[in-house]
Amino acid sequence: MAPPKSKLPTDSTSGWDAAFVDIGWISDDGITEANSTDASEIKGWQGGQTVRKVISSSEMTFQFTAIETNKTVLELYHKGSKVTSASGKSVLAIKAPGPDRRSFGFDVIDGNSHIRIVVPDGEVTETGDITYKGDEAIAYELTITAYPGADGTVAYKYSDDPAWVATPAA
Repeated sequence: MAPPKSKLPTDSTSGWDAAFVDIGWISDDGITEANSTDASEIKGWQGGQTVRKVISSSEMTFQFTAIETNKTVLELYHKGSKVTSASGKSVLAIKAPGPDRRSFGFDVIDGNSHIRIVVPDGEVTETGDITYKGDEAIAYELTITAYPGADGTVAYKYSDDPAWVATPAA
């Protein structure tokens, strides 16, 4: 993740800009991408049949569970809070959550394919409960909502998989 308006990658293989910070390990549940839309039906007077649907809202989210307790994860989970350090000791002053938009990216390996997902403008909008147990890693459930840019784009997906290559029109 990186501050908003950071330089974004434009392919699946180049390095991430120095502004991006690694979140660390995520659980073996992986990343869940969800797309939801709400639509209103428009019905014709004759017979009451649906003649079209108008999308009234849409949302793209990415959910995952971070399993490292580090500065980046703590600040994402506790929106608006910052870890400060002095004399080798750190403190997280947890504040009431406020807006905290950032850029996000995910590198996904699927067999021999590398898929890179880039969210230029996103925000942690949901968090799960934290359980502290002696026999389990502390886990931080995070849901990121992707917000649309001026052109309506909420995310980019890049791949080096030859199957993604567009076939020219005949």
